[in-house]
Amino acid sequence: MTEIQKDRPWLIRTYAGHSTAKASNTLYRGNLAKGQTGLSVAFDLPTQTGYDSDHVLARGEVGKVGVPICHLGDMRTLFDQIPLDQMNTSMTINATAPWLLALYIAVAEEQGVDVAALQGTVQNDIIKEYLSRGTYVLPPEPSLKLITDVAAYCYTNVPKWNPMNVCSYHLQEAGATPEQELAFALATAQAVLDGLKGQVPDEDFPMLVGRISFFVNAGIRFVTEMCKMRAFVDLWDEICETRYGVSDPKYRRFRYGVQVNSLGLTEQQPENNVYRILIEMLAVTLSKKARARAVQLPAWNEALGLPRPWDQQWSMRMQQILAYETDLLEFGDLFDGNPNVDAKVEELKTGARAELANLDSMGGAVKAIEYMKSRLVDSNADRLNLIEAGQTTVVGVNRFTTTEPSPLQTEDGGIMVVDPAVEQEQIDRLNEWRGQRDANRVAAALSALRAAAKSGANIMGPSIEAAKAGATTGEWAEEMRSVFGTYRGPTGVSGSPSNKTEGLDDIRAAVDAVSDKLGRRLKFLVGKPGLDGHSNGAEQIAFRARDCGMDIEYQGIRLTPAELVQSALDNKPHVVGLSILSGSHIPLVEDLIARMKEAGLGEVPVVVGGIIPDDDAARLRALGVAKVYTPKDFELNSIMKDIVTLADPQAIAAQ
Repeated sequence: MTEIQKDRPWLIRTYAGHSTAKASNTLYRGNLAKGQTGLSVAFDLPTQTGYDSDHVLARGEVGKVGVPICHLGDMRTLFDQIPLDQMNTSMTINATAPWLLALYIAVAEEQGVDVAALQGTVQNDIIKEYLSRGTYVLPPEPSLKLITDVAAYCYTNVPKWNPMNVCSYHLQEAGATPEQELAFALATAQAVLDGLKGQVPDEDFPMLVGRISFFVNAGIRFVTEMCKMRAFVDLWDEICETRYGVSDPKYRRFRYGVQVNSLGLTEQQPENNVYRILIEMLAVTLSKKARARAVQLPAWNEALGLPRPWDQQWSMRMQQILAYETDLLEFGDLFDGNPNVDAKVEELKTGARAELANLDSMGGAVKAIEYMKSRLVDSNADRLNLIEAGQTTVVGVNRFTTTEPSPLQTEDGGIMVVDPAVEQEQIDRLNEWRGQRDANRVAAALSALRAAAKSGANIMGPSIEAAKAGATTGEWAEEMRSVFGTYRGPTGVSGSPSNKTEGLDDIRAAVDAVSDKLGRRLKFLVGKPGLDGHSNGAEQIAFRARDCGMDIEYQGIRLTPAELVQSALDNKPHVVGLSILSGSHIPLVEDLIARMKEAGLGEVPVVVGGIIPDDDAARLRALGVAKVYTPKDFELNSIMKDIVTLADPQAIAAQ
């Protein structure tokens, strides 16, 4: 009997990192012992946006959504007892990708590893940060230059490393249709490859094209999502051959990793998320032609807070059961020749080509950032409108809502909570590091880094020297800011009503009536304090408030409490709404409310939205927060009615 030749499984990862480098190292080694075959590092928001843990903007954010890495010592601890020459490491890092890769290379050299043998990926996709995730640092053009610096350096020095992971994941999270996800991601890849032309010999350019990888989202409409992946394969092959003249099919291969959709996970009946995650994984594994090279799955409870190690293990077991217990890897592609699949793939490709042509006519992805952002906000509004109207069913949310209590949500709330003391401990370690390093060597390394940035030279070499000298994440980023300047991305929310949302007549009438009582248009200030760049919720609240007739003030992401209070003094809002999804809601709201009272704004109602556990919601209300909203509060019109009531002078007088 002929032995069946099975395909090799994809890389099995969990996206992980929290609290401290030491705690994350323990988590990584535990996951590897359980059968994980690659690492996927989550960094905290200060690290992602180029701030040290003691910066004012880092307050409340240290170790919350990932691991804080301030210097070589932190990176050394993160990979302690993990041989980097045996790892395939994915680092979800963008604006500070050159710096984190420099730290990684420095640690590998300390381990005695041949740097040329390192395997892994830095995400390094800034364009999608302007559109959806918000962890950008610099303006678009210099950001693109840093991406190409990493790619050119890796081509010469770390040839097995993927220097960029074009990330369409967050585009879908921000509301992209499949056609938009295809087109916006492929346009980003084209922008990077266009920037790399001339940086390597022409005969070697195809090899550089072959190192570009993608990081993709898979949603619940898994047939469409599977077809989207097949469309990605075809379109990327087409672009590589026709636009860049790559003749070798090996270098035209669409190589991608995936995390399935976190946005679709529900706070209501969260146990249902296990099935959502499984179904979404099938979209990127069933079709051999379009199978992911690496898969990482969220945990069932991520709509509630930070998953525990057991929760992550459960998601990893899901991958292992599919890869090792089923016969999936024994067969060729299951969908070749299927007329329904072929028709859907062609439909998606046609829509994506049209959008790509549109972006090309604007000058490419960098020039079209504002256009793409506004399209995403509009698409997300359409998606939410369908859920709110009941035209899109979400089980446990707008249908089948009767439920039994979940035994999975134990006395700890079913999530892991980061100890607030972690932040001060990290700051103490940072100060100790600064006190022990050679200040002259650091100053010389930072001066060389600044000179390279000013001259247009590749910044990777000087970055690695700065890493070895003991420079910090904040110092590296400050050199970049000093040379290239800072940037505030478009919000995608215009001042003009969309007239797309139906059923607002009663709310508009209520807004008009309250505005008459107030003597001016009801003013609603929407703010995002701290470093959380997940702006979808804030954008949709501002979008709906505007369509309801309110005068909105929304300046985008990454504002300090002091800046938001100044905005409140300047704009005189009747209600202030805050959106915080990073888990830093307690310290940030505490600071903002104290500052509002000091500024004489203590009577202005404050509402807060985010991933907020019940105990924290009670603490926020005790601080004086009028309303707390979590992902279960999906009916935006109900929130709008609350805002009108909070601003109503008659309602206030009756309290």
